[in-house]
Amino acid sequence: MTGKYCRIALVMFLCVAMLTLPASGAISKSRTKAGAHRKSVPAKAIRAPRGLVLHSAAALVKDQSTGRLLIQKRATVVVPIASITKLMTAMVVLDQDENLEGTLVIQKADVDMIRHSHSRLPVGTSLTRREAMLLALMSSENRSAHALGRTYPGGTRACVAAMNAKARVLGLSGTHFEDTTGLANGNVSSARDLVELVEAAYQYGLIREFTTCRETTIYAGQRILDYRNSNQLIKDPDWDIGLSKTGYTDDAGRCLVMQAHVANRPLLIVLLDSQGRLTRVGDANRIKKWLEGPSLPPPARKG
Repeated sequence: MTGKYCRIALVMFLCVAMLTLPASGAISKSRTKAGAHRKSVPAKAIRAPRGLVLHSAAALVKDQSTGRLLIQKRATVVVPIASITKLMTAMVVLDQDENLEGTLVIQKADVDMIRHSHSRLPVGTSLTRREAMLLALMSSENRSAHALGRTYPGGTRACVAAMNAKARVLGLSGTHFEDTTGLANGNVSSARDLVELVEAAYQYGLIREFTTCRETTIYAGQRILDYRNSNQLIKDPDWDIGLSKTGYTDDAGRCLVMQAHVANRPLLIVLLDSQGRLTRVGDANRIKKWLEGPSLPPPARKG
């Protein structure tokens, strides 16, 4: 009897083992596949925090002093960036150490043949390179930005090559330029890249000065032309802005990048593809209000 019970127990044990082993193997394989899938899928940008509604398609806010990313929304998506391009144009022109007091003349080649955008600078207008850069950065003047590239050593092609080379040096893997104005759709980047581009541009004192200039006057022959900053927040006393650049095309939507002090923090702010004339400004104000609320701990003190 004892031998019979032993045989029965052995058979039951083998049956249980056969039933459990395939299940364990299936679980193991399933977990392996799931883990492999997670590794192959790129990390998604964090959505805007709860309590903060942003209407821009992509956004990123970075604490400039700590490197902490405070807000992200579709931050890695590569999109057209329109006139945000002009920040890179200005950087490579300044890197070349061109004579800013030298004169350039607006030519027919500087007229926008891509989108036929309006410009108040007539063909034949003489400007200093300094004035051309000021208009490109402050008022997003396309003819002056094109003239800066055209008069770059080696011409526009060399200028665009320098822009792409600098993007690689800065590690902007999703960024590419095709012209010096931003009118071409091939000028693309992501919010994640642009926050680094803005930080690089912020190191240039002249770019900080020109992008935050409220207004200027240009003498074009017998005409006196008044220009104002394309970012209306520049004249808002509630904002402390150290760098600013707007951009707009139908494909890029309305874009805005800034360096600003908000809630005692130096911030880098990127807003891309905002639909509606006031959306990017509204999003910037919503970010400011959210950061000044009780949502975040105070910035870390140095030392």
